[in-house]
Amino acid sequence: MLKFIGVALILFAGTMIGFVQAARYAARPKQIRQLLHALQRLETEISYGQTPLPQALDRIAGAVPPPLSYLFKDIAGSLQTETAHSGVTVKEIWGRAIVARWPETAMRAPEQEALIRFGSTLGASGREDQLKHIRLAMHQLQAEEANARDDQQKYERLSRSLGALGAALIVILIV
Repeated sequence: MLKFIGVALILFAGTMIGFVQAARYAARPKQIRQLLHALQRLETEISYGQTPLPQALDRIAGAVPPPLSYLFKDIAGSLQTETAHSGVTVKEIWGRAIVARWPETAMRAPEQEALIRFGSTLGASGREDQLKHIRLAMHQLQAEEANARDDQQKYERLSRSLGALGAALIVILIV
């Protein structure tokens, strides 16, 4: 009886590991689309609303789901408190927030690099130049979204299967 319970737990754990990995493959393109939506909103706020950056990022944080909302909320909060008092640049705040919140996302290094590169120009130039940089970042993220969808199609089902089969292999080797 105890052996049966152990086998069942191993099979369950292996299968769940596969499902968790598959969920990350499914979450990546979804989060990139959400990030693209957030950048579109930022573009609108800058071009039409002419909203100050902290307020625009705060509005975006309210419009996108977690974990991206936490990222934008952190940046907006830091911009409101730190830049006024300590002279910290937008680039430093943006980069620090992305590095701190990135592990919570399912996105990878290319998306992070595109966002950090975009953040280095944010607030340092005129409105038209910022809009150009937003469009460039969106273009890069659209290419990464296509790659993420390809990875999802290739590896999502494979991850689930490998989790269950790996657990079955362990059970066979143990028993």
